[in-house]
Amino acid sequence: MGWRSKSKVRRNAQKKGYRSGFELKVSEQLNEAKIAFGYEDTVIPYTKPATKHKYTIDFRLPNGILIEAKGRWTLEDRKKHLLVREQNPELDIRIIFQSPNNKIRKGSKTTYADFCDKHGIQWASKEVPESWYKT
Repeated sequence: MGWRSKSKVRRNAQKKGYRSGFELKVSEQLNEAKIAFGYEDTVIPYTKPATKHKYTIDFRLPNGILIEAKGRWTLEDRKKHLLVREQNPELDIRIIFQSPNNKIRKGSKTTYADFCDKHGIQWASKEVPESWYKT
């Protein structure tokens, strides 16, 4: 019974253009005091602050190439990798996959290799190509 009465109060407030019974009460108080007011007429833009994270790369070659070795490559890992690449375009980050033909998720046609190709990520299968460390 308690929530029903609150529900009726809220529905009544919504009929009068408010989101809650409490907002309706405040508006009634302002009206009784003959205070002119605006309701939801001021919009303030804001940005949620970014959270800081660190990404530890698996291997760094003497020529500056950074290598990440991946067995499983989860959605979270893929998102993180794309963010790291986007925010650090000067870095040459490459991936070695244990199984590059694994699907990015069950039922998907896209493999880890396909995902890399689509996003311009250099990758290799099972071992570091000589060309990566002989440059």
